[in-house]
This record gives sequence, C-alpha cells and structure tokens, in this order.
Amino acid sequence: MNSLPRLFIGIFVVFLFAWGGLVAMPYLQLGGLQPQVDEDGNQFPPQRDSLAEYGAEVYAANGCMYCHSQQIRPEYAGSDLERGWGARRTVPRDYVNDRPVFLGTMRTGPDLTNIGKRQPSALWHHQHLFAPRAMAGDWSIMPAYRFLYKVQKVKGTPHPDGFTVPGDPSVPEGYEIVPTKEAKALVAYLISLDRSYSLKEAPVD
Repeated sequence: MNSLPRLFIGIFVVFLFAWGGLVAMPYLQLGGLQPQVDEDGNQFPPQRDSLAEYGAEVYAANGCMYCHSQQIRPEYAGSDLERGWGARRTVPRDYVNDRPVFLGTMRTGPDLTNIGKRQPSALWHHQHLFAPRAMAGDWSIMPAYRFLYKVQKVKGTPHPDGFTVPGDPSVPEGYEIVPTKEAKALVAYLISLDRSYSLKEAPVD
C-alpha cells in the first residue's frame, strides 16, 4: 500500500514529461509563427479566399488526405524534390493559415503541396475529378468524383461552366458536365496549393 503514492507520482511525472515534450515545447517553438511579410507587404503563405477555404472543407469531407500528402520532404529524406513536387522542402510556416493541416497519412496518389503550381488549369482539375483515368491513364486508381457534377443536355447555349472530357465515353454526345458549388470550391482549393514562394528558413534556390 505504501507504494501506491509513489506509483501515482511516477505516472504523473511521466505524463507531465510527455505533455511537455509533445504539447508544451512545440507550442512554445511554433505557436507564435506568423506569415512572412516581404518589403511590398505581401504575406507568405498568402491567405486563401472564401471559396478556397470552403474547398478545404470539401477536401476533408471526401477524405482526400487519406491518399495524398501535403509535405515535401528534404533531400536527405526522400526523392520529393527530384520528382518535381516542389522547389524546396515544406516547413511549419507553410501551414500557419491551415485549420486543420492536411499533412496526409500515405501517398497512394502524388503529393499535392504544389499541385496549383504544377496544374494551374481549373478545367484540367474538373476533368480529372470527373474522369481520372481519362486524364491520367488507365493505371490511375483514383475514384471518380462524379457526384460533384451534373451531366445535362446542352439546350441552346452551353453552360458557361460546362465542359467535356476527351476520351471519356460515359457522357453522351450533346451533353455537358457542369460543376456544383462543391466542385468549384474543391478546385479553387487545389489551385491555391502553391508553396513555391521562398521563406527565410527554406529559401528557393
């Protein structure tokens, strides 16, 4: 019985050290991070607009982070830079505007840290989301997000946001694909993923 107080004290000390190392120290080191401001007053990373912020919610709701990461590893830790996924490694400051942060859990698909830089075309993203294999090849295992779109018959003037996907036979001739608000938001978010700017702790050569 006399050992119980020691046991509880030991458990408390272990918990305290773990909390200090996992919560307190990172907060003290990174909690005050702010966007870097250049001499012209531009902030890096830039703040996303409301549509892209909503797109981050769509990204999370559809589980995109389970197949895609958003972190470029340094040269010693992998071949991310050689693959052209980014011009530099990512650092904590890159995520100061992100709530939550989508670091990702695995890479079933490519890293998306700079997908807005690599693929700046909104049309390409819409086509890819609707018919991944038509855009990336038959080897792609990405699911199609067709529920984010409406397929409708063209009546007179085509819809200003309407498009087709070359090589995708699922949409009959005379029909068009129209993105929903969620699709537009998701694409706006993907295009906003551009961390090609230079930071003092991770300059671009």
